[in-house]
Amino acid sequence: MSDFEFDAEIRTDLGTGASRRLRREGLVPAVLYGGDKEPVSLTLAHNKINKAQENEAFYSHVLTLNINGQAEEAIVKAIQRHPYKPKLMHLDFQRVVRGTAMTATVPLHFVNEEDSAGARAGGTVMHLLNEVEVRCLPRHLPEFIEVDILSLDTGHSLHLSDIQMPEGVELVALSKGDDSQDLSVVTIKPPKGASDDEAEDGETPEQPTEE
Repeated sequence: MSDFEFDAEIRTDLGTGASRRLRREGLVPAVLYGGDKEPVSLTLAHNKINKAQENEAFYSHVLTLNINGQAEEAIVKAIQRHPYKPKLMHLDFQRVVRGTAMTATVPLHFVNEEDSAGARAGGTVMHLLNEVEVRCLPRHLPEFIEVDILSLDTGHSLHLSDIQMPEGVELVALSKGDDSQDLSVVTIKPPKGASDDEAEDGETPEQPTEE
């Protein structure tokens, strides 16, 4: 996994006006919370964070924040962006406590799409979810979860319960014991012109026999 480490400073000058001034100075305001410590308001170098967040792993990786010389481990919980400029407005970080289970959002990587049974039959692969919320110990946090759809045929879907999860990682939705949370993750839409029976069974319906 990639390493993400950032220098941060504690900020005491709070409020909307102070945040605007920080942004003009090339900084981005942030807050670090969680664990058994009080929330801390921070500032970080905007350009370094902005470049790092282009990497998908940034959102599902345990980061290191060097705060006035003291290292804190954290994950990104929320990012506020400018509505039309490529600019970050605010970040929320949550502390990571080693040995304590945590929740995080992890992206899904779909493999064997072009070689799947449905795609070979002319179907269209449709991603219904692109990320999932997981619970695990920090050392088990994956950068992504792989979803293999090689055997998926047209008119069929894979659900959360069909995903092979990494060791020590569970899906938050399924831990609730509610079948309605077993959402569809990916489906393959039949090619245009396919009948309803084909969409459901993946087979061409039999033609009536002339008498």
